[in-house]
Amino acid sequence: MNKKNVIIIGAAGRDFHNFNTYFRDNEQFNVVAFTAAQIPDIDDRKYPAELAGKLYPDGIPIVAEKELDELIKKYQVSDCIFSYSDVAYRKVMSVSAQVNAAGANFMLLGPGQTMIKSTKPVIAVCATRTGCGKSQTSRKVIELLMEKGLKVVAVRHPMPYGNLIEQKVQRFATIEDLKKHKCTIEEMEEYEPHVARGNVIYAGVDYEAIIRAAEKDPNGCDVILWDGGNNDFSFYKPDLTITVADPHRAGNELSYYPGEVNLRMADVVVINKIDTATPEGVQTVRENIQKVNPRAIVIDGASPIKVDNPDIINGKRVLVVEDGPTLTHGEMKIGAGTVAAQKYGAAECIDPRPYTVGKLSETFNIYPNIGKLLPAMGYGEQQVKDLEATIENADCDSVIIGTPIDLNRIIKINKPNTRVYYDLQEIGRPNLQDILKDFLKSHQLHK
Repeated sequence: MNKKNVIIIGAAGRDFHNFNTYFRDNEQFNVVAFTAAQIPDIDDRKYPAELAGKLYPDGIPIVAEKELDELIKKYQVSDCIFSYSDVAYRKVMSVSAQVNAAGANFMLLGPGQTMIKSTKPVIAVCATRTGCGKSQTSRKVIELLMEKGLKVVAVRHPMPYGNLIEQKVQRFATIEDLKKHKCTIEEMEEYEPHVARGNVIYAGVDYEAIIRAAEKDPNGCDVILWDGGNNDFSFYKPDLTITVADPHRAGNELSYYPGEVNLRMADVVVINKIDTATPEGVQTVRENIQKVNPRAIVIDGASPIKVDNPDIINGKRVLVVEDGPTLTHGEMKIGAGTVAAQKYGAAECIDPRPYTVGKLSETFNIYPNIGKLLPAMGYGEQQVKDLEATIENADCDSVIIGTPIDLNRIIKINKPNTRVYYDLQEIGRPNLQDILKDFLKSHQLHK
């Protein structure tokens, strides 16, 4: 039997999972390459033989997506598998046209082929876009479950930007574990809030191995919480799916891949940020939920903010630093730092562009529509250095840190600064406590 040559089009996450669940050890296919996009500096390496399985003793090369046409023709590729998230439908079909024009089939793998079944009950928290508020929703769910005396183990969507063999299965139970695993700023933003609240979180590359380790965590495990990334759908078959939608980007829930998948699969939809969105935006999201998933329970939510020191903002010219991916492929123009600047009376939010250096300048070239915000890019050591230098260069009175972690722990900020904090606040009923009460009863998890 002739094997079909395959390319997996990805961004160091869903692509590896699709390979592990569908293509690894599958004699019908020969994966000739992964392509990489979205995340800086993740190409020019290999998916290692130690993870790729017996059919790939030399591993699989990871190359830049710009080489896709050439690779299809060079290897006579039959199928290209699109495997990354938070992408406009127009972009998805543009890549499809590119692949078809080069002579190959364009494919998307769905939940039935890629979701792994856990031996524990699974709650999946997903979203319609990056930056909707998955993290604070996940934290709220975990807090409510822990109040019931349950052991919750979170599993985070992958961010394997370093040594893939070392990152096969990662467990984070203490702040020191973040350093041990050489986490990037992007990883710390997701893992640290969980660890700080006393629950264990796993991540890595091989999500079959990860779930088996999580189920047997030494601290105990009653429930698995899938903490999604971007707007990808869960890697695990959920018993309850909670999808977060953002009325600041009303309409995106029906025009981005795979955000609409999450909306359609949701048991519960949280419309977040109602406190800062327009009534028209909120109504559009409500109508779109009703259009494609009328059975879903809808929870209204807000993300009220507070800061350490309002005086650092009031009347000052401020530099607002926000979560990187939310501003880049998430395309957000307003974040927690911006809301804080408005709430506490900043005189001006300065434009960081004149002060950027190195890879931060490259980021603005790639994503020119970022507003007057500085993305806290930190995928590698050089980006962290460039972030520190950019903040130092900035002509401002003070800095607002709108990221989920304290950047002072990672870089030296030589200006007055204050952190922004935000948690999910549900408005009215139903709420997550109501939902979880039914979930616990159905899985006999009362303690």
